[in-house]
Amino acid sequence: MPGHPRDYFVVLPDSAAGAAVAGQLPPGTGLSPGTGLPAGAGLSLSARLRPGTGGTPVVAHASGRPWVIARPLVREVSHLRRGDDALVLIGPGRVPEAVLAGLLEGARDRAGLERRLARLPGLHHVIARLSGETWIRGTASGLRRIYHARHPEAGTIASDRPAVLARLTGAPLDDGALALRMLDFLPHPLSRRVVWRGVYETGAGYGLALPVAAPGTAAVPGPTEHRWWEPPPAELSLHEGARRLGDAVAASVRAHIGGLDRISCELSGGLDSTSLTFAARATGPAELALLTVAARDRYSEDETWARRAVEAAGKGEAAGRSTTSTASTALDHQVVPADDVPYFYAGLASCADELNDEPLPVAPGRARAHLLLSRAHATGSRYHLTGYGGDELFLGLPHAYQDLFHGNPFTAWSHLGGLRHQLGWPLLPTVRALLNRSTFPRWLAGAVTAEPQPVARTPLLSWGVRQSLRPWFTDHANTLITAEFRAAAEHAEPIDPWRGRHVDIDAVRMGARHFQAMEDIGMTIGLPVAAPFYDDRVLEATLAVRLPERISPWRYKPLLVEAMRGVVPDTLLARTTKDHMSADEHQGLREHAPELAALWTGSRLAERGLVDSRRLLRLAAEPFSPVLVEHSISSTVAGETWLRTAEDAWPTPRTRTTSPTSPTSPTPPI
Repeated sequence: MPGHPRDYFVVLPDSAAGAAVAGQLPPGTGLSPGTGLPAGAGLSLSARLRPGTGGTPVVAHASGRPWVIARPLVREVSHLRRGDDALVLIGPGRVPEAVLAGLLEGARDRAGLERRLARLPGLHHVIARLSGETWIRGTASGLRRIYHARHPEAGTIASDRPAVLARLTGAPLDDGALALRMLDFLPHPLSRRVVWRGVYETGAGYGLALPVAAPGTAAVPGPTEHRWWEPPPAELSLHEGARRLGDAVAASVRAHIGGLDRISCELSGGLDSTSLTFAARATGPAELALLTVAARDRYSEDETWARRAVEAAGKGEAAGRSTTSTASTALDHQVVPADDVPYFYAGLASCADELNDEPLPVAPGRARAHLLLSRAHATGSRYHLTGYGGDELFLGLPHAYQDLFHGNPFTAWSHLGGLRHQLGWPLLPTVRALLNRSTFPRWLAGAVTAEPQPVARTPLLSWGVRQSLRPWFTDHANTLITAEFRAAAEHAEPIDPWRGRHVDIDAVRMGARHFQAMEDIGMTIGLPVAAPFYDDRVLEATLAVRLPERISPWRYKPLLVEAMRGVVPDTLLARTTKDHMSADEHQGLREHAPELAALWTGSRLAERGLVDSRRLLRLAAEPFSPVLVEHSISSTVAGETWLRTAEDAWPTPRTRTTSPTSPTSPTPPI
């Protein structure tokens, strides 16, 4: 693959063909001499490899053939086997053997195992063999995902990276899935459409079961998906939920950085990053580097609040809930000057350093993220924490008031009144949106349109946000996109029957996908990057709080504020504003117009018939065009840069998909 080596694992069947696949893994990740495990060996294995250490952890089947082959650049592989049963956890830290034994012993099936796993922070990939069945799953938040594909000789193989499976099976790119990625975001279940044909994603909250061959036969049944996670009922008070959330955040932070001497945090000055900064400080590292990016906007408040946070931390304020002394933690606050920070769309060619699982609309900001993480790495940090996920979890989306209206219409209308006046929603459209009872499949079928983008004053109370097709999309791309939405709608079921919870969970999972780009940049640099808010236990604690207490038009992130009380000083919890960087994006279109023009010259998306490169070239020369004000170009840029990286990684046939429901490009199970 281009760029630096990637962090991934594969799960192989217990067969000669499966063992042969191990030797076909991408360069540098195959079995090194002497790593094969003989039968009966490997009763326990826990390995941690950092960039440049070499070697590949292998967990064997009882037969001695490779079962799980991992390349953990920044993660740890913990493994325990008891007889024919085995458990592998891949996550941020080593899981002690005693804990693994407590999880595995007595777990007769996947349901029993999952009950035990609820005691751990929800950050791990789980691979288990129980009663002859292999069980693989990621996280409910979508931060960790599972993919599978059918190898022509070995049968079903699974991985956390679709690119690896595409490499092993020779899967071609899928134009329908690529066209979808040119939208700003993909709602459930279309987010699961993998960009390689024949590679499938297991839904978040679901796991993949791989049975063994029946006795006396060589045939192995196909994989099946089973749901292992359900959203908790929203029944806790704000006080109870805040206590549970605070514990979950603290546990997630410890799971990432507990015991490390040098760590770093992105301290933007917002409530999310400030909360994690104080939670990280409470673990008692010897050195804590705090990085703040100065804004070009003179009205920005982030830097002011960040400096207040550093001053409070230096005085040892609000360490009451900490069980570790923080007085000895040395604080190093670095403010990155605004003039040093690249605009969006800078260094687009550098996107080739990472091959993400899919095109991600955050790609135009890669140079900014790379700068920040490079500065963090230069401090000697061994782990970097960010506040990603906080907005999706704690701000609360207006769609939730649909749920509240069913059980408590007066409270819902009161809250909506405050929100309506803040957002400028007209009365009658708000009432119509509140009373709308469209089903999820009906909404999904019409969730993409050729009509202009909804105006800012359009009430948002449905199953999501309708998106507009871009003027530079070709008719072929528009046909593919609309067909994908309609085909998915035929069998789609919402994540949750309640609209608000469906949208909340889908937003978290969407954000977790986008965060993958930050993780991959960190791996390129050699610095692990974490977003503790995407921990399953944090998500569960948030959803368990009663809706009218969890979100409010009159309080800013009330659940997080109460959860962090006693950890973060009250003066910092009082902030109710949030900065934005839209000016840097618009200016980036002007500053980097030549790079964008070069991108559309010889466009790979245009070669596949998905975009009009001549129109994109004209827009590159007109960065302040009203078209670019109304329509974001970031996802199209991300699709182009990703496609070039993928095609450089290894050659794949350029077979064009004509229908999302064709036999060669089936819609994944929903």
